Amino acid sequence: MSSITVAQENKSGAVMSIEQQRAIAEVQAAIMLARANPRDPIKATELIVNDCMRPTLAEQALYSYSRGGQEITGPSIRLAEAMAQRWGNIQYGIRELEQRNGMSVVQAYAWDLETGTRREVTFQVPLIRHTKKGSYTLEDPRDIYEMVANMGARRLRACILAVIPRDVSEAAVEQCEATLHAKADTSPEAIKKMLEAFEKFGVTCQQIERRIQRRIEAIQPAQVVSLKKIYMSIRDGISKPQDWFEFAPQQEEQASAKTSVADAIRSKLGKLAEQDQKQKVDADGSQKAAGTIAENEPVED
Repeated sequence: MSSITVAQENKSGAVMSIEQQRAIAEVQAAIMLARANPRDPIKATELIVNDCMRPTLAEQALYSYSRGGQEITGPSIRLAEAMAQRWGNIQYGIRELEQRNGMSVVQAYAWDLETGTRREVTFQVPLIRHTKKGSYTLEDPRDIYEMVANMGARRLRACILAVIPRDVSEAAVEQCEATLHAKADTSPEAIKKMLEAFEKFGVTCQQIERRIQRRIEAIQPAQVVSLKKIYMSIRDGISKPQDWFEFAPQQEEQASAKTSVADAIRSKLGKLAEQDQKQKVDADGSQKAAGTIAENEPVED
């Protein structure tokens, strides 16, 4: 082995050792800071409940999915993140550990620095996108980022909810339900907007009317709330339109196609936003290093 190779390996080992020491020092500092400034559980719970009174959060806070013929409602990743921010002294995020052979190994985690409670989930994400026209391997870094972030969102939500007391999350869900019922808009403009949102997934007004068992003009606030949760579930990929509405075979194929189109549109918008951000960074002459994916940042939809 040449002296140059040995020198390079020694240098690489020294850099790795420095990075490990820095990471350990950051964790120790975070734990000391958290324990020096403990949370007030009562105040934190009040802040969480107050946040759930905001209609903008409540509308994105809950989702529904069907299990065994029953409709199950739970807190979304958006509500989990809002609770973690108010609960305090929590680190959470998604890390891509490695990427090889068309597969990403990813870890979602949440760590209560004050109590030491930690929940983490390690999983694999095949870097393949399936469409009606076939499957293809993802190569664009932005597409890979979105795939990893979307697949990690549910695991991250579960990790956050595992370290926050269950009664706190239940109080948040109850307040979000109350906010949605109080602010449910059954005006013609709101109904039209809702129908347009469902139409993107191939769901027609007639299908919605069959589900609520009445004309759309006579919809009740509770049914508006239920449909919003169903929409959130479909939009976030937790369920499919076919899980909630009756489709003819041809309609089902069209609905699947529209769902794929909606995903493609979101991906395109994400790329445009990234390009715009890159131009701003170049204009400022600054750079930002990214070591992990969505470290303590909201996960993309």
